[in-house]
Amino acid sequence: MPVPDQTSVFKPVPALWLVAFFALMLAMVPAPAAAVTVSGLYSVEVPVSGSGPNDLAQGYADGLARVFVRISGTREVLKLEGLQPLLANAESLLLSYQVLRGEGGDNRLSMAFGAVGVNRALASIEAPVWGANRPLTLAWVAVEDRGVRRLVTGNGEGQADAGESGVWSSAFARSARERGLPVTLPPAELSGNRELLSDIWGQFTGRVRKASEGVEHDVLALVRVSRSGGQWRAGWVFEGAKLNSSEESVSADTREALAEALVNRWAELYANRYAVAAGEVGDLPQVDIVLRGVTSVADYGKANQILEGLTPVVEVGASRVKGEQLTLRVAFSGELDQLREYIALDSRFVPVEGEPQNARPARSGEFAASPKPTQVQATGSQPEEPAPEGETGTGPSDQSMFTYQPSPVDEEEAEQAFESLYQLLYYRWQPMPVIVNDGGE
Repeated sequence: MPVPDQTSVFKPVPALWLVAFFALMLAMVPAPAAAVTVSGLYSVEVPVSGSGPNDLAQGYADGLARVFVRISGTREVLKLEGLQPLLANAESLLLSYQVLRGEGGDNRLSMAFGAVGVNRALASIEAPVWGANRPLTLAWVAVEDRGVRRLVTGNGEGQADAGESGVWSSAFARSARERGLPVTLPPAELSGNRELLSDIWGQFTGRVRKASEGVEHDVLALVRVSRSGGQWRAGWVFEGAKLNSSEESVSADTREALAEALVNRWAELYANRYAVAAGEVGDLPQVDIVLRGVTSVADYGKANQILEGLTPVVEVGASRVKGEQLTLRVAFSGELDQLREYIALDSRFVPVEGEPQNARPARSGEFAASPKPTQVQATGSQPEEPAPEGETGTGPSDQSMFTYQPSPVDEEEAEQAFESLYQLLYYRWQPMPVIVNDGGE
């Protein structure tokens, strides 16, 4: 498919400047800020009539259309000229798929598309591309119905509260998952705070900002929901991410439709702020690799040399140093998962485990869940212990395909991450390779 001309956005740091680069950057240790990587944006589940070729082809197209909306940040992408040929050829963008059967006999198609392929496809029809690093919104939602005002919260297990608050929480959660929008709710213990409720309703940010200090977020949203007759209305103001702070609103006939309209609008606003224009996508994807434990120029040189020697890697350049943390910008060919597999072959790159580097389950009120299970490979090559193609059984819903990965970055790094197409990769540098039993590295 046609893609825009490649545009290089970085150059490697020249060797003569390397020592000066480290000397300048090692002293810079900014205050931490929140930034969230959303894993699973390119995975989706759709209902299908069966497992025949025509059923699967329709499922591929339906799933890709939903992924296109999620990655472009707007439903307007479905109206663009050139979309239908891409949907008709959706199978070419698949990485893996599995046909699942629920307890009621209904069939669902679970699939994962390649991030690079999807981004290029969107660029080929002049659609924007919104990356995996997205602002985390802390939503303070006050609902007034029949004279009673409630705060929508999450509880300690990360599940929606029971009752009316739970109905709203679930509605927002479904919509947020569908659009790949990271959202968190305040803890349940604040549900009875009448002063906060009053401030949210009046859209006064001072006390709400103070109450938000213990919760990770990039943006505060103060939302007031009311019903008049058979119509629901949600009005909100944002604070943070350089978004418009004036009130906006949406209306709908049902709770679910209102939540969907609100989340759709939020996704569009964020995508307008952070999505990359089609002409900037290019044919050569780039990813930032954050490497910890880099204490010298020698460490940098060796890590750089190893990455440059990997088959998918085209170019490597130092982007940022903070203490013993080095960020390398790597241009590569193929899909990101392939690059990760090659890096995993060298024991000196140790994947960082635990918070805040690793994907974690949702916290209180977050609209997320655990990673999705192994799937059948669409190409015919199967992962370890795969499920056979077409195997029946219960499977995950879309809500299990997302994880949020907080990135420990400062405000400047967060802005750069939000404008990047691909998730940050975190490793710990181990100068001496691990020797396995057969004497190989």
